[in-house]
Amino acid sequence: MSLTEALGLPPEAAQAVLLSLRVALVAVLASLPAGLFTAYALARWEFPGKSLVNGLVHLPLILPPVVTGYLLLLTFGRTGWLGAPLADLGIVLAFRWTGAALAAAIMAFPLMVRAIRLAIEAVDPGLEEAAATLGASTPRIFATITLPLILPGILAGAVLAFAKAMGEFGATITFVSNIPGQTQTLPTAIYSFLQVPGAEATVARLVLVAVAVAMVALVLSEWVARRVAARIKGAR
Repeated sequence: MSLTEALGLPPEAAQAVLLSLRVALVAVLASLPAGLFTAYALARWEFPGKSLVNGLVHLPLILPPVVTGYLLLLTFGRTGWLGAPLADLGIVLAFRWTGAALAAAIMAFPLMVRAIRLAIEAVDPGLEEAAATLGASTPRIFATITLPLILPGILAGAVLAFAKAMGEFGATITFVSNIPGQTQTLPTAIYSFLQVPGAEATVARLVLVAVAVAMVALVLSEWVARRVAARIKGAR
């Protein structure tokens, strides 16, 4: 049974749901390594310009999403200072679903970093220092001590980022427009169908899908986080 039949959605709306899931998943997976590194650097390191980096990381939370989308268009558009050389290599982001994933990743990045950073700051530095005195290298300390302890925070950050990516609207529609079947995501599809007389039932179904996906993600992350926390506690 197709998504169109299961949810009673028109093909265009079903495509938007599937594209949103794809965009959100790619956005989270692509930004997670950078988010983990950034969170660790902000939590554990002291370096010149740390406040500036922290401000830049959280800037998408403060700026209007349309402004973020416009800056992405200036940067990664076909004539942008990064978009032009990428286009010469055959990599085009503007008005493509990959651009929607980039916009979603940037908008969700601050939430991911904040959740992981709080988890890292909750880890007792004494544990890491004790391992260092025993001769463990920094990568080994992170892999065997820090990473297992912050797994619930990583999961929380990933889920927050996924939910934000699923609901991203302003930056997405500015950077990649609202092209059905290509760049139209769940929020932009809801917006489009709101303009169509008699499409209230489709809008309601799309809203229910958005709520259901968010709830499933939250419940699943809570379950996984509890399992991880219990396993860590049992290993002590």
